[in-house]
Amino acid sequence: MKADTHPEYHTINVKMTDGTILEMKSTYGKEGAQLSLDIDPSVHPAWNGGTSRLMDTGGRVSKFKNKYAGLGF
Repeated sequence: MKADTHPEYHTINVKMTDGTILEMKSTYGKEGAQLSLDIDPSVHPAWNGGTSRLMDTGGRVSKFKNKYAGLGF
């Protein structure tokens, strides 16, 4: 195997939407970097049974609804 072809695998902090911070291994950023999530398993309807709604942080949902409004969504 070629040397230096794979990214460095190190520990980072992942900040969930509720503010909790988990320590995980990743190739993201540098050692000790923090990754903040907009959507995580605690708020995504696919993982929590649809009990919460997704936040439209960039207007993507409304843009989608406007684009496909004539199709009956």
